[in-house]
Amino acid sequence: MFFNLIVRNSKRSRKENGLFFSSLVISIVAFYIILSISNQDIMRFLQEMESDAVDKLLLLIPIFYIVTLCILFFLIYFACKYQLQRRKHEFGVYLMLGMRRGKLFSMLMAEDFISSIFALVIGLPIAIILSEMISLITAKLVGMGIIGHRFTLSLSAVLFTILGFLVIKLFAFLILSGNITRQEIGSLMAPISNNAQRQKPTFIYVFSAIFGIAMLVAAYLLAIQGIAWQKSSMMLLTLSLGILGTILLFYGMRALISLLIAVGKSNVPLRVFNFRQIQENVVQQSTSLAISSMLILAALCCFGAGIGIANTSSKLNAHILDYTFAVSTNIVLDKEPEPELVFPSVQSLLKENGLEDQFAKLFQIREGRINTTEKTDEVFVLDSVIDEISRLPQSKDRDVLLNNLGYAGFPHVICLSDYNNLLELAGEPTLELASDEAAIYRDSSSTNEVRNAMLNEILAKHPKAELDGKTIFLTGEVQSIPLVTDSSITLDIALIVPDEQFFYYTQGNYNVYVNGILDQNITNEMGLMGAYSTINEVLDMIDLDALGLEYESYLQSMGRQLFYMVAASYITSYLAIIFLVVSNTIIGVQFLMNQQRTGRRYQTLVRLGATYHALCGSARKQITWFMGLPVIVAAISSLFGVKSLFAGILSSEVKNAQGEMLVIAAIIILILCVVECIYMTVIKRSSDRYLLTLMQPQREE
Repeated sequence: MFFNLIVRNSKRSRKENGLFFSSLVISIVAFYIILSISNQDIMRFLQEMESDAVDKLLLLIPIFYIVTLCILFFLIYFACKYQLQRRKHEFGVYLMLGMRRGKLFSMLMAEDFISSIFALVIGLPIAIILSEMISLITAKLVGMGIIGHRFTLSLSAVLFTILGFLVIKLFAFLILSGNITRQEIGSLMAPISNNAQRQKPTFIYVFSAIFGIAMLVAAYLLAIQGIAWQKSSMMLLTLSLGILGTILLFYGMRALISLLIAVGKSNVPLRVFNFRQIQENVVQQSTSLAISSMLILAALCCFGAGIGIANTSSKLNAHILDYTFAVSTNIVLDKEPEPELVFPSVQSLLKENGLEDQFAKLFQIREGRINTTEKTDEVFVLDSVIDEISRLPQSKDRDVLLNNLGYAGFPHVICLSDYNNLLELAGEPTLELASDEAAIYRDSSSTNEVRNAMLNEILAKHPKAELDGKTIFLTGEVQSIPLVTDSSITLDIALIVPDEQFFYYTQGNYNVYVNGILDQNITNEMGLMGAYSTINEVLDMIDLDALGLEYESYLQSMGRQLFYMVAASYITSYLAIIFLVVSNTIIGVQFLMNQQRTGRRYQTLVRLGATYHALCGSARKQITWFMGLPVIVAAISSLFGVKSLFAGILSSEVKNAQGEMLVIAAIIILILCVVECIYMTVIKRSSDRYLLTLMQPQREE
């Protein structure tokens, strides 16, 4: 019978506290995914490509795990405290009927243990399946496909998930159960009191709200302008302004609610009661609401920035080329190979080692310096372009562009026919240049869309320039398709010129990069990674140094992109989930605790004739306001927070796609606001169940 009582109580507890139980399941899922990350196919692949970076990332996992355990301990302690307070009267009845305190303690521990086992039984299978799905989806996003995927179950992740979860759950419940069982029967049987705080003068709340908003605006300005990232003291100032501003804003919201009471319609049922309840709850819980809002802000920023960076990083440096062969820069040769012999040498190398059929196309990219003069500066004069840009409205991008063009006096030149091969592969229209025309090339890491748009506006006018004393006309739009597979060469500013002019200006002294495109049938049969791995194994067995050659493949670029994606999406999503779970559970539990403390007010309304539907409608409006206020503040702040993160942590190359990342971040933030609405619905249903217990007026002896 005692066992049946434990099972029934545990089942009832899970049903009545669905929000808390769901939060525990989500936490278990997050625990396993972050702990099992090293066993996933993607991380094993990255371990080979970016071993140092991956090792540093994996060293952070235990830190995240321990910090999360501490955060969840306080969440569990707070939520379980509410859960036990709701049952104080029940515990008092048990003791009055003769149950020993030790047996009551054992019952509470057993109930919690059963609930914990249920959470693990539900959470772990979901976590394992979700972990596999994430691994496959991430690989697909970077074009790897299913790379010999095999199911992996991380026993260590399962063990530490179970161990960590049970330890913090047990520790929190030991403290709470001990406190409950030590209380006197009279204390347990007494109704929960409502300790209302004394109201302060209105001007204090008004001043707090205004001063809080001013501090938040100052924090926003420091963040989005990048000032906060310049030194640690400025970052500390920004965070301090943001935290204090949020706390003051919530403390002063009582003035806003009073204003709403005064200007609203007076004929709405229970309207004044609703706002008085909200006003009292916000004032009493202003600090915890502010903290919850900041946790939601952190979750929105982590999700928005992380997924935005991951999604956009996978699109940068679009996959066009598979391999690039070039003259080795790692050794000193007695005699540099003739440029015209590099391409035949690569063809012979591939043919002799049975790799010729692996490539659908081989072509060369030729680039070099101006060799028609001994000067190394002021060979390229584009004063007319600089003058035109100087007349544009002043902006940071304009100043950066002017500075870049100021160092363009000795540019590289690129052979037109070679670059047209790249354009064809990228599906772009080819360039047609007269003998006195040239197009400007800029590496994507050196510029952005705004600067390119400024320069394109000038190029549309066909401006005149000089190249080694000869007049040329700049035409077309700025070109930025990568010349090689990965990082063999990066050109800030170069000129694309017709073939005849290229050979004239370089005087036969130029660099040759041989690019290769894999046969589609090979990649379809073996998969992209399989094809790279097979070819790399053959090439690594050849003494390329003896031939004066080296190579790079898209595998290096893929590994780097994938690492950024994993680091950005996995870690930020993990932190966001934890922050979101903790903040929403705290808000929900706070409201339900406040509702229980003021239960006699609802009973009074019942005696005055209020219906169950009216009470539920009243409570639901209170929940919407109580949860909506911190969510709205967090959502507004997140727009500035994400922008600030982009300003401080993005590389110059990724910053070029900042506009697209902001759009993605805004969409993610909107989706998370929908998640907040789901949380509200769960809390509203819990509130409805509690109000149902108050519908029968009770005698007061």
